[in-house]
Amino acid sequence: MAQINKPSEYFNTITWTADGTSPRSFTGVGFQPDLVWGKRRSVAADHNLYDVVRGAGSDKALMSNATSEEGNASASFGYLSSLDSDGFTTTTGSTNNNYWNNGTDTYVAWNWLAGGTSSENTDGSITSQVSANTTSGFSIVSYTGTGANATVGHGLGSAPKMVIIKNRDDGTKSWVVGHQSIGFTKYLVLETTNAEATNSTIFQDTNPTSTVFSLGTNTAVNQSSASTIAYCFAEKKGFSKFGSYVGNGSADGTFVYTGFKPAWLMIKRTDAISLWTMKDNKRNTYNPQDSELAANTSDAENTPSAALDFYSNGFKLKGNFGNINISGSPYIYMCFAENPLVGTNNIPATAR
Repeated sequence: MAQINKPSEYFNTITWTADGTSPRSFTGVGFQPDLVWGKRRSVAADHNLYDVVRGAGSDKALMSNATSEEGNASASFGYLSSLDSDGFTTTTGSTNNNYWNNGTDTYVAWNWLAGGTSSENTDGSITSQVSANTTSGFSIVSYTGTGANATVGHGLGSAPKMVIIKNRDDGTKSWVVGHQSIGFTKYLVLETTNAEATNSTIFQDTNPTSTVFSLGTNTAVNQSSASTIAYCFAEKKGFSKFGSYVGNGSADGTFVYTGFKPAWLMIKRTDAISLWTMKDNKRNTYNPQDSELAANTSDAENTPSAALDFYSNGFKLKGNFGNINISGSPYIYMCFAENPLVGTNNIPATAR
């Protein structure tokens, strides 16, 4: 399998300090992002997600820490108004721009490259609109639910290891997460601290294939006539890893091999309540990686007493901390690379 030599052509993090101007263009991503996940760091504020399939604008934000329908409150608090060649532009809302550029607050945005403009995919029983990057193993999939057992094409050409789904129309429906390490008989909920749960009406107890993922009748993932978005991730050598580990509760904590130096990491304990802990190499440019945000909460960034280190070939936990390293507890993670451990080729980012 070909390896990506320059991961920053497919995933990159940028940080900034607000200046209150509107509109304001942000550059330095290195590509036109197809998924932007932004968060105010210094003060509490919702996470905001925009993607190329749904588009930018005042009515397009999704919030990973809430069940809210697409566009809820984004016009009041500022919004991402365009996806640009090297980043994105934000615009002040009717109240202020606190989601993106308020006062002198600090911010972060995580950016993924998919396949640009979406195209129709008929691999599943439900026709989907897909922006897919088979090189980096990431696709954005939009579909309309039917309420009946179904399959949906994801466009990756290899089976996703992780799938994140949100009903865009119904503000009472949770973000549903499937992950290879717990199996697709189970699921997690992104906006809560809940442990894994079992429900055959989510994924029909069926693992994704190289062409489709399966849906049951659950209205969070397949409500009749509801517009729904899915973010699908296949594992790629030297770029991404979607795995699991068992904590040891020690300051000399569990080491997790990824085969690359991490640039971004999200961890979730699966047997009990815990945060969806998020780390990256731009908020902490050296070890320990102690600046923490959580996908399931609007809380400001904090620095907990227990942290972890990024190594050239993985990450290592530090201390007895429930969100990342309780002795004997299982955890899942998703991780993207800063540098591969070994490089063997050069794949252009334009290969979509």
